[in-house]
Amino acid sequence: MSEPAPPHRQPEESHRHGRLTARPGPPVGPATAGLVPMTDADGGLLALLYAPAPSGDRPYQLVVLLHGAGGSARQGLDLLLPVADEHHLLLLAPQAGASSWDLIVEGFGPDVRRVDGLLESVFAGYPVREVVIGGFSDGASYALSLGLTNGDLVAGVVAFSPGFSAPLVTHGHPEVFVSHGVDDRVLPVDVCSRRLVPRLHELGYDVTYQEFPGGHEVPEEIRAAAAEWLTGRRQPR
Repeated sequence: MSEPAPPHRQPEESHRHGRLTARPGPPVGPATAGLVPMTDADGGLLALLYAPAPSGDRPYQLVVLLHGAGGSARQGLDLLLPVADEHHLLLLAPQAGASSWDLIVEGFGPDVRRVDGLLESVFAGYPVREVVIGGFSDGASYALSLGLTNGDLVAGVVAFSPGFSAPLVTHGHPEVFVSHGVDDRVLPVDVCSRRLVPRLHELGYDVTYQEFPGGHEVPEEIRAAAAEWLTGRRQPR
């Protein structure tokens, strides 16, 4: 006897699951070097982009940088801006649609769509060899959640002082860099990274972890270590 109806199909993963659809491809226009504001139709700031001067046909390593709660795109950009030229990093710093990222406020959705659209624009304008996502504090938690969700696009995650990681689905196994201050009073290391990092190891992720004497911050030496990890240990896909 035949089934009365076809079986239910698995729902397609979407922005509500944190999935990104944009993918690198041949750029369609000349790359613009320097600081580039990215705005919506009404002139509202969606993100800040920083591109080092082109180096022949050498493609960029794109790093998406996510600010902390109540922060700004500029604060996200500044996480790695001092080392961008030296390491040829193309930096994209989105502005969250609310006081923090959608997952932290009410679940994946609006900010995933925003990041996806920004990535499409960047891929159309710049040659990109790989994508890394990073952030600080709430932005680090969001970077981990979004990065592990999209490991088929994201090659690595840089998490400065994260609180958690909460992907709804996971794809691939991006490499991870985590740093945390041992005196952090905003997101205490004992209940955050010291629990999170071992769990990531258990799940099979390659994690580089650095603690430092300090609080809720990104010291210069940690920024330098992250840049070295990005360009030294990372292997392009």
